[in-house]
Amino acid sequence: MRKIAISYSGGKESALALYRAISQGFEPVTLITTYSADRDRSLFHGLSEPVLKRIARSLDIPIFLAKPTIDNYAQCFENALLHAKGLGATACVFGDIDIEDHRAWGRERCQAVEIDPLYPLWGESRESLVHEFIDAGFVANIVVVDTKRLSDDFLGRQLTKEIVGQIAETGADICGENGEYHTFVSAGPIFRPPVQFAFGEKVMHDEYALLPVKE
Repeated sequence: MRKIAISYSGGKESALALYRAISQGFEPVTLITTYSADRDRSLFHGLSEPVLKRIARSLDIPIFLAKPTIDNYAQCFENALLHAKGLGATACVFGDIDIEDHRAWGRERCQAVEIDPLYPLWGESRESLVHEFIDAGFVANIVVVDTKRLSDDFLGRQLTKEIVGQIAETGADICGENGEYHTFVSAGPIFRPPVQFAFGEKVMHDEYALLPVKE
């Protein structure tokens, strides 16, 4: 069984990519999550270290927090990949769908440490992927919204086909691939048991509205 790392944000695409990889017979040896030491939260999705460790326990996969600075982001991720390689990983799975710059960045990091980049969602319809995610039984709530692109009324809402349709009606991307929103996945076919959580009070960070997941 081939061992892999997974670039895991805590959001829906990374969860679906991990689910597909496991379904295809890969063995995940570590989650790699980029984490802001200054904000004490994961980048983009705003999850604290205790919450991320709770996720890792539910998935039964160890987590490695890559804590980059502005100047060493690429090197920090490569160091995380080297850690995964030391655990036997020969590839890293990414949840990117179709933004070529993102795929090129992941490929470069993997090439630098001589492991393979895997993109199980690449090139597929965004609508079909988000519907597959929901149909598979995953539970995700919206925890970050770019208020310049989407109303913060969506904060905290569970991602359902109805909510996805409402997002599409606003003109925002159905998957939030342009940063309109980010999700926190707490349950689904690879979570044993579901992650228990509650929300804190809404926080504004520039144009972003965040709903913290309580520790």
